[in-house]
Amino acid sequence: MRKLSSFNVVSLTFGFAFLYIPMIILVVYSFNASKLVTVWAGFSTKWYGELMQNEAFLNAAWMTVKVGFFSSIIATVLGTMAAIVLVRAGRFFGRTLFSGMIYAPIVMPEVITGLSLLLLFISLGVPRSALTIILAHATFSMCFVSVVVTSRLASFDRSLEEAAYDLGCSAWDAFKSVTLPIIAPAVIAGWLLAFTLSLDDLVIASFTSGPAATTLPIKIFSSVRLGVSPEINALSTIIIAIVTAGVIIASLLSKRASIKQKADERLSEQ
Repeated sequence: MRKLSSFNVVSLTFGFAFLYIPMIILVVYSFNASKLVTVWAGFSTKWYGELMQNEAFLNAAWMTVKVGFFSSIIATVLGTMAAIVLVRAGRFFGRTLFSGMIYAPIVMPEVITGLSLLLLFISLGVPRSALTIILAHATFSMCFVSVVVTSRLASFDRSLEEAAYDLGCSAWDAFKSVTLPIIAPAVIAGWLLAFTLSLDDLVIASFTSGPAATTLPIKIFSSVRLGVSPEINALSTIIIAIVTAGVIIASLLSKRASIKQKADERLSEQ
């Protein structure tokens, strides 16, 4: 095994410190007894209790969860369908344009995406609400789902589907009984990724939200502009925990899918 050089060790140390020390400080000060976020006055969990009684934050959190859940479902369905078309449809007229339109939101600045969606909703006469946020989040997160599912379909053994056809299955039965269970880890990982992206979005939601639909990132941003409070530290700690759990789950699912794929390849070789 190749050992890391001193330069690599120092670079990684400073890199991880730059990324995670601010988060660690935030988590530590969320348990600060003092109302002043920069003065440590002892360990306390009272800010978590006050956060649970803050209806504005709770309503924004519930709105964020609802938007993330429904937008992730839409993004997963559309992203999976797009991945199947890209992998299974072969070369067709407009394929380059189709793939470019799917992957464009990945590199498109969020300000441009949010502004274009806002203009679309205004031109259609759709009032800004939770529905517009859901549609907006589904629009930009479906491309990430498509990337995840495409990578799994690209290595899929088509002989398993052919065997299902030989046994009398229709195209839908073969997809439901063979294809979908095999690519399910990638689909679930895509859903978790879409949910995490929706949970974290601020820019696009700020363009497409209305007075009665305020997500948690928007609420936090508007509150921070008036000064950081210990409740925001507590809320941010909870968000960090949720996002971390989502990333870990997605990584475990991807690893499980990789192990299962290798096992299927060994069985097919035998």
